[in-house]
Amino acid sequence: MPPQMFAVLRSLRPFGESLMKPSRLVFALAMMLSACGQPSDTRAQDGGGLAEPTRRPPETQGDMQASFAPVVQVSAPAVVNISARTLVRQRDPFFEMFGGGAPRTRVAQSVGSGVIVRADGIVVTNNHVINGAQQILVTLNDRREFPAEIILQDSRSDLAVLRLETGGERLPVVAIGDENELQIGDLVLAIGNPFGIGQTVTSGIISALNRTGGEGAGAYIQTDAAINQGNSGGALVDMDGDLIGINSMILSPSGTSAGIGFAVPASMVRRVVESAAGGETAVVRPWLGVSAEAVTSEEARRLGLDRPRGVIVSDVYRNGPAARAGVRAGDVITAIGGVEIEDVASMNYRVGVARPGDTLQLTVFRDGRETTLRAEAEAPPGDPTPATVVLGGRNPFSGAQVADLSPALADQLGVDPVSGGVLLAGVSGRSYAAAAGFRRGDIIRSLNGQRVTSTRQLQQLLNQPQRAWEVTIVRDGREVTGRF
Repeated sequence: MPPQMFAVLRSLRPFGESLMKPSRLVFALAMMLSACGQPSDTRAQDGGGLAEPTRRPPETQGDMQASFAPVVQVSAPAVVNISARTLVRQRDPFFEMFGGGAPRTRVAQSVGSGVIVRADGIVVTNNHVINGAQQILVTLNDRREFPAEIILQDSRSDLAVLRLETGGERLPVVAIGDENELQIGDLVLAIGNPFGIGQTVTSGIISALNRTGGEGAGAYIQTDAAINQGNSGGALVDMDGDLIGINSMILSPSGTSAGIGFAVPASMVRRVVESAAGGETAVVRPWLGVSAEAVTSEEARRLGLDRPRGVIVSDVYRNGPAARAGVRAGDVITAIGGVEIEDVASMNYRVGVARPGDTLQLTVFRDGRETTLRAEAEAPPGDPTPATVVLGGRNPFSGAQVADLSPALADQLGVDPVSGGVLLAGVSGRSYAAAAGFRRGDIIRSLNGQRVTSTRQLQQLLNQPQRAWEVTIVRDGREVTGRF
């Protein structure tokens, strides 16, 4: 056996003895050789657009070595340290008791990571790293420092885009890859600045894809590569050195890495960066215009599906993208753009990473067979920041501020954009509404058995004399009915 091959085989042991089985030896060797290929120099960026990822086979003896070093050499220079300073006002209860003591101000500093994705100084990081910051300093791996300004914040994906004041200097970049090509078990590297000790590289695999269930991007990449405090905003890269995700959070009882980390996928990163580079101040997410729920095992058997997959449509917004495409209540949407979806969060993610005007290819299961429909991606209608109305009179909502819940506002709040209702935008602290237990963010769905569709209709219903009031609201995704 050649000594180079022997070195490669020895390096496989830390990744699991199962790779050493004779039946998988050739496959494992081929995977390691392709994984350690050095990315092409052409991924460096000369223009103002995003760098395009490339692939090529190993060409030199150095490429053949079982090491992550070639990948790190390409991607690590584009991973930066971010220091954000925020002014925090502190109250002094002791002095306030005697009518004095103005609130004091202290400087809070957070440390995180970021990734340079354009050579003219465009950096993407987590929104929670820089949120509220008055001063941001970015330090490159070679210790150069640049002040930065925020050009876009997207709290839903927990991503933010910064612009560095480089004075025209070109910076190293990492290409944004395509997570649609990823598979569970692929090798990955996490690069960031844990605990502020300096740039650190950890390795692992992709543990899961399209991991949903929380807020934000909606379909995370899960990895067991060590991610700790300070890694937020750093890079998750594949074995081509391409950026496949931005490391965002961990699941851990101790607060340190327990082998369960999550990254915002590359498709959302690209969408947010392109929005910022195009001069937008917010990410405009398309919508489909349906209410849906994940398919259960019982529903799958009833519908004739081979297994539980996709989402079953319960309602379709009139004249929305789905309605114009021919989607009907009772249809099961199993895939979007050829990518299978498992729940509503993954459906919203696949639609949300499209650009307004794009054509969405919907795979729909209907009457025992699958068909393909095409919908045009468009922004949800309505005003995401509508005017509010203050309610008065003798009723449970007296003292509350309400606003019409348009699809645009519902989408921004992450609630069902089809079912409608009226949003409680604010509740006065000493009002009847506050005493009744209503909170900011509640959605009024019905009043005395009548569906509520607008603030005007709600005011008309409240002006009708009543001896008792029956109110149904939606809070934290659950319907609650109360009597007053």
